[in-house]
Formats: sequence, C-alpha cells, structure tokens
Amino acid sequence: MEPCEICPRLCRVDRVTRTGFCRAGEVPSVARAALHFWEEPPISGTRGSGAVFFSGCNLRCVFCQNGEISAHIKGAPKNAEELAQIYLRLESQGAHNINLVTPTPHSLVVADSMERARAQGLKIPFVWNSSAYERVETLRRLEGLVDIYLPDFKYSSDLLAKKYSAAPDYCSIAEAALKEMWRQCGPLLVDGGGVAVKGVLVRHLLLPRGVENARRVVDALAGWFGGGEKGVALSLMRQYTPMHLVLSEPQKFAAIARRVTPLEYDRAAQYAMDAGISQLWLQGKEAASSEFTPLFNGEGT
Repeated sequence: MEPCEICPRLCRVDRVTRTGFCRAGEVPSVARAALHFWEEPPISGTRGSGAVFFSGCNLRCVFCQNGEISAHIKGAPKNAEELAQIYLRLESQGAHNINLVTPTPHSLVVADSMERARAQGLKIPFVWNSSAYERVETLRRLEGLVDIYLPDFKYSSDLLAKKYSAAPDYCSIAEAALKEMWRQCGPLLVDGGGVAVKGVLVRHLLLPRGVENARRVVDALAGWFGGGEKGVALSLMRQYTPMHLVLSEPQKFAAIARRVTPLEYDRAAQYAMDAGISQLWLQGKEAASSEFTPLFNGEGT
C-alpha cells in the first residue's frame, strides 16, 4: 500500500505495516451491517437504511456517539468483494439504500466495493455518511459512485474544531468538501414516498452553548447553496448526549457536559427557518438518548 494520503491528515504511513491518525489498517473493519431506522426520514424511509459501520475515524470528537468504534478498531476485516456481498445482502433485506458510516479512512477500498456491487446488480443508492473532513481529491474518486452525500458540518470555528475534534483546519476543509459533494450530487431529491434518491443532506449537531455556532453554520450553508426547494437540505440534530470523553472527563469538558436545552434548540431551529432553509429536519427532545446508539456486536458481518 502506498503512503496514505486519503484524508486531510496526510499521515503518509504505509498502512500495511502501521496505522496513522485514524488507527485503520489496510483492510476496513466492519462493526455492524444491518437495517437502521434512526436516520432522517429520507434516509431511513419505511424499510430502513442498510447501515454499514466502519471502525476508525480521522477526527477525535470528544463527544462521539460511536466512540466504541471511532477510537478503537472493532469488528470483522472485510475486503472489497466481501463488502460488496454485504451491500447486496442488505438490498435483499429491503434496505432503501446502502449507508456507509464513517467510510473516509477506507475510501479507496470502499470505492472498489461499490463498483463491484454495482457490477453485480445493486440497484439502490449509496449514501456517503461522513464528517466532511475529507480531501477533495479523494471525493473526486467517488464521483459517479455516491448517490447521496450525508455529511456533518460540525463547526463554524476552527477553535471549536481544535478543542473538540482535534481538527484545527476543519472549517476550510469541510467547506471545500461540501462544495465538491454539491457539485457531484446537487440538491436533495426524493421519490414519491419521500425517500432520498440523490443529492446532499447536511447534518449539524447542536452542542450545548452552541447556538451561535449553529447560526454561523446556517449562514454559510445558505450562502453557498441557497435555501428553498432547490437549496441546501439541513438536518438540525438535537440528539447530543454527553458521551465518550465528555462523560469520562466532565470537568475538562464542562461547557458541553450537559444536554441541549429546549430554548437553545428552538433558537437554532428558528434561525434556520428564518434563513429560508425550507428542507429542514428537526428532532424532538426524545432524540437525546443513548438508547439510539447502535450495538456494535458484529451483526451482519
């Protein structure tokens, strides 16, 4: 394997012999591959999204909901052909799409697996579910393979990105990545049942004391892509729950060691609506629960 330059970290390690920032090896490890019903309605639909959870991550989010597999490599190693067979099995189970969760560290192998699955008859869309901390050069390798981009846009401030995700260049990297995703797939399109078939759906997780961050995220998205039916689609997530390092080191991360208040969420949601974002998905307070974290028990692998 050549020195790894898949993501903006540019670790340039030979992943056959050692790992870089993401901790991932040469072959992806899959911690879970099953129908998933807890995504946005255009993604989960009525039959579920075929979610494939990869281990390893090129961010260090202290509040990561999937910290069990982002900070550790867990699951079954799968090569490109084995991944393709997982996708085909999920399609046979009725999945609306193949939802590739945190695929960035494994982009090249996953791209190969997508091509193999299509060649073997896979018909449903591919969803690229990522943090948006990605190289444009790598995203271009995915053009024509990804149908739906489902990126986070976490921060409008590099100071916050450095503090909470160890990514001091997140904002400029994410901006370039989001614009490339939009160039490839454009605004979100849904079928007659309201299920996504193509486009970009951006997620923003509202953090405690994060209303101003959310407002700036909304301003950026509306400025780049516009609002209305042909503008940006935004999922404003209320599901923040103190987890991972926030839970184990609450004094160090005291500013975010609580749930989002109803007032904070209402203010962020109203700002998005006032900004003209009409394709807007909101969550109820019941979303802030660890019960919605999947079990990474190797199901479907």
